[in-house]
Amino acid sequence: MALAETLTRPPGGRAARKAGAIGIIANPVSARDIRRVIANATALQITDRANIVLRVLSSVKACGVSHVYMMPENGGIRHHVRRGIDRAENQGLDHFPKVEHLDYKISGTVDDTLRAARQMREMGVAAIVVLGGDGTHRAVVSACGDIPIAGISTGTNNAFPEHREPTITGLGVGLAVSGRVPPEIAFQPNKKLVVRVGDHQEIALVDVAVVTERFIGARALWRTETFRELFVTFADPEVIGMSAIAGLLQPVTRQDGHGLHVRLASEDDARLVLETPIAPGYLRRIGIRDYRAMPIRRKFRPEIGDGSLALDGERELAFNETDDVTIELVANAFRTVNVTACMHYAAQHGLMRNNQNLNQHSSGGSS
Repeated sequence: MALAETLTRPPGGRAARKAGAIGIIANPVSARDIRRVIANATALQITDRANIVLRVLSSVKACGVSHVYMMPENGGIRHHVRRGIDRAENQGLDHFPKVEHLDYKISGTVDDTLRAARQMREMGVAAIVVLGGDGTHRAVVSACGDIPIAGISTGTNNAFPEHREPTITGLGVGLAVSGRVPPEIAFQPNKKLVVRVGDHQEIALVDVAVVTERFIGARALWRTETFRELFVTFADPEVIGMSAIAGLLQPVTRQDGHGLHVRLASEDDARLVLETPIAPGYLRRIGIRDYRAMPIRRKFRPEIGDGSLALDGERELAFNETDDVTIELVANAFRTVNVTACMHYAAQHGLMRNNQNLNQHSSGGSS
């Protein structure tokens, strides 16, 4: 059976959940901004992205997921995924669930991601697997409602999606949505930053940077001399990007009940200077004035009156002294699949064991 081309009418939410359906949103153009050029980093090829999707598909199928809905795109992922599924079916292998693409006109912009996430939410998929960087994940979270997501890193800034073999991510998602792992273990809450400029509101999953430049043209943020303040939901010293600054100062986990607020300075005026990986292979000296915990639900205002706000590494919102600008940390804002917890639960409870062959395998080969 060939890969279905389109989904002409989304089924009801209950039907999708009952069938064990999930969504996959694979961004074909993530990791192609200026930071990849200045950092001498390579972008993930379309065939690599398609192979990631195929690994996820085979894993969720093994856990009982019967149906997968994908975001339409014209970058070539669909073609390579179809070819992989057809190849398996021609060999008589039942390795993949049924895959269908949502049916709408492709714009080639972030609107495709937003529309896919909204449709998947309306259909009631049990989870959404996201291939992209921080920006792609932010777009999905802004539109998916209470549907849990599972991230796979394929972008430039990959602070939010954890670095893990996609096969394991697929297994974790499959175990979670099939109900084999209890929901209180399978899913975890996450923090987000809510940014308001006047009546306009946006979110960030990892960080909000206040910069002196108001020009939004080149959206990717990499000129460190323009940085003034940084607000983060979590601070991991093993990531790259703006949040790496906070992570190298004071690590904050995703589950801690606070974030971190960092005030930056020129090297001459700084209390300390950090060598920070701002982009892949791209380290810069960052002057630090001070830093402190960022409590939940406390509204912060930028110290400069004129500049712009970068959300998860990309400039999004310009402001001036007449604007009311606030940055607020919100807890329990959205859910993710806790792949680590799912896999540990699977090991502890023998979810991946084939009991029929257990005695043979546990004999250690002795005669």
